[in-house]
Amino acid sequence: MKFLYHPDTVLTASELETLAVGLLAEIPIPGVEGCGFDSGIIRRTFLQAAVDQKSIKAVTDTTLGTYSDDYTLAQLHTVPPDELEAVVNKLFVQQAAMILGPGPRIICLDFVDIHYHGCPHATAGELCHTIPRDGTSQCHRYLAGFVLCRAKPLIVAATPVRGDEPKSDAVERLLDHVADLPFDIAGLLADRGFYDGASVERLDTEAPVALPIIRRGKQMTEKLDTIVSYWTEYVMYERSERELRFPLAVCVSYQQGNRGKHGLLVRAYVACDLTDRTPKEVEALYQKRSAIETAFRTMREARARTSTTDPAVRLLFVLVSFLLRNLWVIVRWGVLATPRRGGRALPVWFRFEVFRKWIDHALDITLSRTWEAPTNCVGIPATYSQLDAG
Repeated sequence: MKFLYHPDTVLTASELETLAVGLLAEIPIPGVEGCGFDSGIIRRTFLQAAVDQKSIKAVTDTTLGTYSDDYTLAQLHTVPPDELEAVVNKLFVQQAAMILGPGPRIICLDFVDIHYHGCPHATAGELCHTIPRDGTSQCHRYLAGFVLCRAKPLIVAATPVRGDEPKSDAVERLLDHVADLPFDIAGLLADRGFYDGASVERLDTEAPVALPIIRRGKQMTEKLDTIVSYWTEYVMYERSERELRFPLAVCVSYQQGNRGKHGLLVRAYVACDLTDRTPKEVEALYQKRSAIETAFRTMREARARTSTTDPAVRLLFVLVSFLLRNLWVIVRWGVLATPRRGGRALPVWFRFEVFRKWIDHALDITLSRTWEAPTNCVGIPATYSQLDAG
């Protein structure tokens, strides 16, 4: 990582490969007992699968310097998921410390769903259900935290989510990781998937919270029946042991023909510890969260493909994609951006696609990618050429 603090005059593909491999060197791969293997080759194999959006088999079939796909996956199946999660979240903390200052930051929370057509690896509780896509509603789900920063939008925490656990348990784990970050949390922006009493209550203990409500119930319908923005209080699970009260920011705006719609648009947000703002300011703050969609789209561009049912291997590939995306953000801002008054000018040409292709090119050399294939030594039958001549 010394290169990041004192870079050379030029950045090369091999240097990017060295940075990526050094980052992944922290990932624990115990390996099958009694099998001697080079963990560096294993790491470079799934690194190339990630940057090229391929499977392990696709990489091993086209390179000479790798093990077979079965052997590689056998070693990856030994990765301990709990230790993997702890190690990667420590790496997130290190990455955040590199380029984010000590000032308070806003964290966006979201669920990342990877749709899945297979069967559970061990228990049905591994899988979650979401909006159907490509013929399935099953998915492996991950909860991630993303720092709201225009030039340095890092993923700062992640944890897997099981279908048989309350969402609040996953929120608890993620906030434990967030607590290790080297800066204070100025606020938490979450989507409506966090709209349940336990999650709202836990988020509120950490920092100011803004998240949209789910429209249901007579009480909520009455509060949304308005033509002006206002503050009110909402009572969830009223007159029960779980009763929870929180400030509700009701915002009214005019659609003005947007997407062919007209008339009033009424939205409401859970807004804990944000009552010093107007409802419109709460809505404006929450809308900044849209930047998270770009972060998760680029993450998917660096995820290795796999058909394995093992959730630990799938978790590994997702966390590696997060780490690589962060590394791109760090290199782009720390090494390539031009210093100037008002903040560094980011290099427009250094897209995430370019970052991936450079690493892929360097790995082609390191893993001895084959650029030739045996022919059939027969070619096109002579009768075909006679037909063409006629």
